[in-house]
Amino acid sequence: MRNFHCVFALAVALIASVPDSILQAQQQRPNFLVIIADDMGYSDAGCYGGEIATPNLDELAAGGLRFTQFYNTARCWPTRSALVSGYYPQQIRRDAMPGVDQKQYGGSGVRPDWARLIPDRLKSLGYRSYHSGKWHVDGNPTDNGFDISNQIKGYPGFFNLETGTYATTDTADHAIECLKEHAAQFADRPFFHYLAFHAPHFPLHALPEDIARYRDRYLEGWDRLRQARHARQESLGIKVAALSPLEPEIGPPYAFPDQIAELGPGEVNRPIPWSQLTQEQQRFQATKMAIHAAMIDRMDQEIGRVLDQLRAMDAFENTFICFLSDNGASAEIMVRGNGHNPSSPMGAADTYLCLGPGFSSAGNTPFRRHKTWVHEGGISTPFIVHWPRGISAKNELRSTVAHVIDIAPTILDLAGGELVALPGGPKPPGHSLKKAFAGDVETPHDALWFYHEGNRALRQEDWKIVHGNGMRPYPWRTSDAAKAEATLKENWALYNLANDRGEQSNLAEKHPDKVRELDAMWTEMRDQFLRDSGATTN
Repeated sequence: MRNFHCVFALAVALIASVPDSILQAQQQRPNFLVIIADDMGYSDAGCYGGEIATPNLDELAAGGLRFTQFYNTARCWPTRSALVSGYYPQQIRRDAMPGVDQKQYGGSGVRPDWARLIPDRLKSLGYRSYHSGKWHVDGNPTDNGFDISNQIKGYPGFFNLETGTYATTDTADHAIECLKEHAAQFADRPFFHYLAFHAPHFPLHALPEDIARYRDRYLEGWDRLRQARHARQESLGIKVAALSPLEPEIGPPYAFPDQIAELGPGEVNRPIPWSQLTQEQQRFQATKMAIHAAMIDRMDQEIGRVLDQLRAMDAFENTFICFLSDNGASAEIMVRGNGHNPSSPMGAADTYLCLGPGFSSAGNTPFRRHKTWVHEGGISTPFIVHWPRGISAKNELRSTVAHVIDIAPTILDLAGGELVALPGGPKPPGHSLKKAFAGDVETPHDALWFYHEGNRALRQEDWKIVHGNGMRPYPWRTSDAAKAEATLKENWALYNLANDRGEQSNLAEKHPDKVRELDAMWTEMRDQFLRDSGATTN
């Protein structure tokens, strides 16, 4: 017995002498699964008021949290850059800044060495990292810390004619293969998996059996769909805003009249009242929405298969899962890739269709506008968080104001690390959301800054200034810089989001001092980001 006590005392002494960092590394850390959709609207998922079948996303929401004031950057590549880096895209992508000399940088992003991505930072904490699906960030995934990636670059659509497979299923297949390999070879290590779907981005391509489930669902039109979704949101407790009216004068952000004509008489490039459409136009638009819904339905099914793999490898309970969209639903209408064959069934591989502003407005219920705009419809995303072992709350809403730049610091925090500034780089602007998992907290941000293609906004607490019509030519391309700046300032709108997230009551004339204050803050942050990125302006 005496020898036992001596051995025990020695063991205690040895444990006490081990550095805290090593002891922490020996504890079981969470895995991470970050799922991002492409061009999915705020209200498309069932748990955010949609009628589309998303049982797997709904299950994650029922077992976790739904954030109601979470923001992206209004466009796919800026959001993805911010997500994996923890920085505003304008800090790390010189071509994302207003007034940047595009010729100097060839129109492409040049990310500085200090802007390392999540998997690079997780390596020292013992994580393996995987990427499946869309990348759309500068550099190659495997050169930025990912151990395995199936990066898909340019593609004409969702159907692989050589293999007979569908892109959304292929993306999930790759994720499942990575998880199986991890369970077989690296079960003693935690993982970070970035699952980046293309769906429901255009072209609207879906499997026939998925389209069939929704073919006649949307013949009542976008007016009634918006009303129905808004009513469901309120019944779910998501009372974020009164339903904003449609804006019939606002069409796609880029004008391609020849391409729109190519799509035939059923296409409509304005969200006019449904009753004013011809029967042919109503059927054409309803079928496009049916394909959009089918793409989301299929994505949810594939997410379910990935979740089943987590359960099979006994990792589901300790995997931090979050889901978001890279921007709001898209009003774009164009024809790319291999063109559009009007004689083929809508949604087939040789067709090229886009959702357009009518049903995009429904996708972004209850907010105004669409992808590329920095009004609430362009930058508001569903954000679902699920982690049974770490979050006790179930089926709860969080109104904490947060942004995609907060994902990286949250992940590093939960992994036992910290997203710190690296030599030569600025302090990361995001904050860990860990405290918000237990209950609503005040936003940790002094302000949230937005900019994309001439559209600009800033939110400070409940005040928001926003400007932008989303159309070229961009106002900074005038040779008279002072005139351009004055024009932009004149066009600020001011909203109090506490009671007007629908952005209906412009208070700029009533509170000019607040406009000047927020304008100065927007400009100060822009200038800092210019310095961070090392960009030069015209």
